[in-house]
Amino acid sequence: MKNVDYIIVGDGYAALFFAHQLILNNKSFMIFSEGKKSASQISAGIINPVVLKKFTTFWLAQEQIDFLKISLKEIESYTGENYFIDSPIHRIFHDENEQKLWLKKSGNKELKNFLDENFDHLNGVKNDFHTGKVNQSGRLNVKGFFAGLLTYLENKENLVKEKFDYSKIDILNSTYKDFCFKNILFCEGMGVKENPYFSEIAVIPNKGHHIRVKLSDSIPEDITIKKKHFLFPLNDNLHFYGGTYDREQLHHEIDHSAVEQLQKGLSEFYPGDFEIKEVHFGFRPTVKDRRPILGRHTLHSNFYVFNGLGARGILNGCYFSKTLFEYIENNIPLPKEISIDRF
Repeated sequence: MKNVDYIIVGDGYAALFFAHQLILNNKSFMIFSEGKKSASQISAGIINPVVLKKFTTFWLAQEQIDFLKISLKEIESYTGENYFIDSPIHRIFHDENEQKLWLKKSGNKELKNFLDENFDHLNGVKNDFHTGKVNQSGRLNVKGFFAGLLTYLENKENLVKEKFDYSKIDILNSTYKDFCFKNILFCEGMGVKENPYFSEIAVIPNKGHHIRVKLSDSIPEDITIKKKHFLFPLNDNLHFYGGTYDREQLHHEIDHSAVEQLQKGLSEFYPGDFEIKEVHFGFRPTVKDRRPILGRHTLHSNFYVFNGLGARGILNGCYFSKTLFEYIENNIPLPKEISIDRF
């Protein structure tokens, strides 16, 4: 029987950023990864402090951006890789009214550090009303992040590649198979619906599609372009475009209406031809109030959940991993805005 401080079930942003907190604090742990590509692993990796539909920001946006920068530097110290891509978002304006609204909002205290007052014109795409740059935005190298961290954890013998079997938990003795744990943390995204301990938490599946396309003509490669969706280059001569949001069509197949929506959206501002090479989809775990769900089980005091990261998986997963660690280890209360007890 191997003694560990934590068992982590899941392998998305919540799981890996919490594992990072455990590494920083010299805690022993095992991660159970089924090996399926989660919503996190096919996400765009956008790091964005602004809601680009309304030109607003969100709770703790600056704090989350700052903490992510620190955390990625810490992760680089042991993986040897910097996973931040300095590719700022340029939002294409639909009309002059959006320009005026952007300028008005850029004077707000909460937004002045994010909304650049100077507009740009991009070559290779339709942007008659120019674009607004989101300062402090960028992307995570999603493929590199998961490959690098999971490889590191495997080499350190912190990773078990198998589907977690809830029936093997011995609650009274805090054991799972050959492991004796102090705490167990479930970070399963929509997989939580199969979890007998936390299946009732208020997460709602939101299906998202993205396409990977080959463009006929070149566009700026050092930025992320946003109109309805995000467009940016990948390493294999393809471009990512997405993603959609759908709470209705929740079957595990490609929705052709979503693909058509993406084709139409890209055609609106990209004048050249493009060929769809791949279609991907996943299910984001979202919450009505758009804030994650963290907390302890009502009956089992060493069972915890970290879920509901939604479309801000990177920022939410990184920032609130420390909040959850401090709650478990030092009994520092969770903010009511993210506590499982708010429902």
